[in-house]
Amino acid sequence: MKNLLKTEELAEMLLAVVVFAQLPYAWWVLPATFLLPDLSMLGYLAGPRVGTASYNLFHHKALAIAVGLAGWALGQPLLLLAGTVLLFHSAFDRVLGYGLKYATGFKDTHLGQIGRA
Repeated sequence: MKNLLKTEELAEMLLAVVVFAQLPYAWWVLPATFLLPDLSMLGYLAGPRVGTASYNLFHHKALAIAVGLAGWALGQPLLLLAGTVLLFHSAFDRVLGYGLKYATGFKDTHLGQIGRA
């Protein structure tokens, strides 16, 4: 089952790359913006509940799709770029086994614990 889920995430990454290829940005922009969603981890400076909420918000694919669709509907390439980066980053994280966080600890995710047991 894990391989099937990883294949699905790889397909979402490919979709994000295809969408990005249609945008008016140089190819270096995708890798340059790739880690921006991880700035949401700064929420952990305010405590685990705030950190979990901010991390999960910026790693939730519904947000990526909503931002991307808003950019498309409004004709705003920057919003479409933001949605594409969010989708690409979230799918990449899931391929590596990093899921949405639980407030019990940063290593506790909806995909299981991160790291060695």
